[in-house]
Amino acid sequence: MGNSPGTNERSTHLPPVAGVSRSAPGSGPKARGGGLDAVSIIRGKRDGGELTDQQIDWVVDGFTRGIVADEQMSALAMAILWRGMTRRETARWTAAMITSGSRMDFTDLPRPTVDKHSTGGVGDKITLPLAPLVAACGAAVPQLSGRGLGHTGGTLDKLESIPGWRADVSVARMHEILADPAIGAVVCAAGADLAPADKRLYALRDVTGTVESIPLIASSIMSKKIAEGTAALVLDVKVGCGAFLKTVEEARELATAMVELGRDAGTRTVALLTAMDTPLGRTAGNALEVAESVEVLAGGGPADVVELTLTLAREMVELAGLDVDPADVLADGRAMDHWRAMVVAQGGDPDATLPVARHTEIVRATEDGVLTRLDAMGVGLAAWRLGAGRARQGEAVQAGAGVRMHAKPGDTVVAGQPLLTLHTDTPDAFADALRVLDGTVTIEADPDGKPGELVLERIG
Repeated sequence: MGNSPGTNERSTHLPPVAGVSRSAPGSGPKARGGGLDAVSIIRGKRDGGELTDQQIDWVVDGFTRGIVADEQMSALAMAILWRGMTRRETARWTAAMITSGSRMDFTDLPRPTVDKHSTGGVGDKITLPLAPLVAACGAAVPQLSGRGLGHTGGTLDKLESIPGWRADVSVARMHEILADPAIGAVVCAAGADLAPADKRLYALRDVTGTVESIPLIASSIMSKKIAEGTAALVLDVKVGCGAFLKTVEEARELATAMVELGRDAGTRTVALLTAMDTPLGRTAGNALEVAESVEVLAGGGPADVVELTLTLAREMVELAGLDVDPADVLADGRAMDHWRAMVVAQGGDPDATLPVARHTEIVRATEDGVLTRLDAMGVGLAAWRLGAGRARQGEAVQAGAGVRMHAKPGDTVVAGQPLLTLHTDTPDAFADALRVLDGTVTIEADPDGKPGELVLERIG
């Protein structure tokens, strides 16, 4: 986010990084010179070497300025994917990403700051009830969020289904909202000057098959969260078929790396590994998930959404040093009050009717038994095909599109009863959605076991 007179954002960064200049474009590092050049750095990492602090600072700064070419940074990203990075390299890379832009400062707020980040899943609407709940507990929650891509939904897409709601909030306005004891939470888009090197690098990783690098994922997430200026952070690292990370081992590696990065930067950080084999809640889609989130704030809603909201809220409240039980705050209506105030503060109407898709189709159970599997990836892909998601950044989404789930694993079902209702404004999309749903549901007459735990591990 850019600096402007009268805001509380400072254009300071992490401690000065050797070799990095913030001079005007065109006066930075050369493609070769001073003993550093992109080709040597790429070769060094390709051959299994460890990048020096000076090399990392130089290449990130050069890439930000356009001196290191996209194809060179893509090659380096591939080398990092294959060879990995040490903890020191990852920390330095993250610091260089932060230094490429501005760093926000909320230390003048009259309440402690704490944020949450999720690595993304199907039906993951947790930010919507969580941010106002933690604000109602007495913290300030500066939640910088994104839009969805592919089968995972985006928090901003969900909130933009509320008539009038705006994702773009100035830094000065963020401070006003966070300082207001009746609001205390803001969910908005990150500004262009927040870790701009990471934004450019992610766009390259997305089209060069290098998204899966754990050090680069950790750096991408934490550079923005640290630059955001929150004092404490809770990470929700999803694992399972509907998540980016499929195994507990991968999720643990990423969570550990991010917790270490946060703590090294002075941000109190913990991580939870949470299951994403089954969608969260009973809806996947933008307005559908907003409505379900309001149910949670009103004291109802699906048990898994309530459980994870309260679990994350307790972690956030503890990191913020507050002595309050979020369950009490949810039960007495204060969280709902903060939700309504938060929506109004960003131009939305909390009483407005949410968009509804024009067409629906029902998927029914084909036999009697117990629903033992509802594949999160299949449901997420179906919601995407119905119009709730996008294939590439910038595409429009349908506010009312998505999937409503009438049964979850562990429920007894009978042949012919509705399992899923598909929602869309484009009925031609039903065929594709039904195709990706094929094999998503398993019903057994005499199942073994029961649904697994939602929270798998805590790190930090």
